[in-house]
Amino acid sequence: MMSMMYQAYQNHMDLTAPWRTGAAAALKYLNLVPGGASDGTFGRLAAALELISRASLTYTRPPYGIGRVTVGNRDLEVTEEVAYATPFGSLLHFRKVDGPEQPRLLLVAPMSGHFATLLRGTVKTLLQDHDVYITDWHNPRDIPREEGRFGLEDYTDHLIDFLGRLGPRAHMVAICQPSVSALAAAAIMSEDNHPARPASLTLMAGPIDTRIQPTKVNQFAKSKPIKWFEDNLINYVPVQCKGALRQVYPGFVQLTAFVSMNLERHIKQHIDLARHLARGETEKAAAIKTFYDEYFAVMDLPAEFYIETVRNVFQEHLLPQSKLMHRGRQVNPAAIRRMGLMTVEGERDDICSIGQTLAAQDLCSGVRTYRKVHHMQAGVGHYGVFSGKRWTNEIYPLLRDFVHVNS
Repeated sequence: MMSMMYQAYQNHMDLTAPWRTGAAAALKYLNLVPGGASDGTFGRLAAALELISRASLTYTRPPYGIGRVTVGNRDLEVTEEVAYATPFGSLLHFRKVDGPEQPRLLLVAPMSGHFATLLRGTVKTLLQDHDVYITDWHNPRDIPREEGRFGLEDYTDHLIDFLGRLGPRAHMVAICQPSVSALAAAAIMSEDNHPARPASLTLMAGPIDTRIQPTKVNQFAKSKPIKWFEDNLINYVPVQCKGALRQVYPGFVQLTAFVSMNLERHIKQHIDLARHLARGETEKAAAIKTFYDEYFAVMDLPAEFYIETVRNVFQEHLLPQSKLMHRGRQVNPAAIRRMGLMTVEGERDDICSIGQTLAAQDLCSGVRTYRKVHHMQAGVGHYGVFSGKRWTNEIYPLLRDFVHVNS
């Protein structure tokens, strides 16, 4: 029975934990061997122990680890402060100690199987010129059932509440999946003349209209009826967890899907890791380990949020057809006025193809043309839109100028 798969998986991980713990302990002592004694045998043994100790996922959010940032010609300390929190997420503020006054910016992280720390590099770049907050979502497996449900409307409500905490003239930047909720929140706040409606909205590689050049991800979402997703992908949180018996789309299932899309690459990476460890090439090994420490830190998705996203965004395309409802009212992007709108897409994005995010420009017909910006970044895939050299050197300067013009 699929709904008990998560429990079986957790039981297996608990039973095999002593092996991983033992391997990690042995590796710790092996690393005490003087460098001169670390011959090929020791190297191969260290590689084997490292791979055994890492043969698991973690459900704990990794640290952001942004201790300092350069602003102008000053090196400033950065501290993390929870400005506001609900059971499902925190409004996390990256406060720069003795920093200058800068535009306040809410970075909206996706709820897609990984923690918001996946945007660590995005945050660090934004911190140079902005006062940055992020939606730091909590893992549903750690949230007791009595805290209630968390669906697509709840996600949108959180954005409205978080912007309310930031106050007037803040800016909102949404990465990937939450672009739909970010646009909905901006439309609702504009229609209500909310004092904290954002001064600008930036949507990056987001599925505003997935009817346009559907990707394999989009095609899979439409290949099955919604009941298939409910019956085959929704599981109960294991009884060992705080969120016991909460219904979720397990993070390890999502990760398995991601890995299978590029299986050969991931296998090669782990072969390379073993080879680097065996040869004592610590820097090369560290780079691979750092990536997979983040990649294998998974977060479950609330069942109702996952199912509503698949149905409303990827199957029925409610937003671009003016059929998306929020708390009984129609979401009307045309109500957005006196707000800057920027959309960003990647030329090689195989998750959210060219045109899907750009669709927001036509939906937001109330935004003046001179306040609209669209950028298609050549040579990048999905993650390259918000991370890496092209993001830092080519996309970010455009976003920074857009935000500052609309401040």
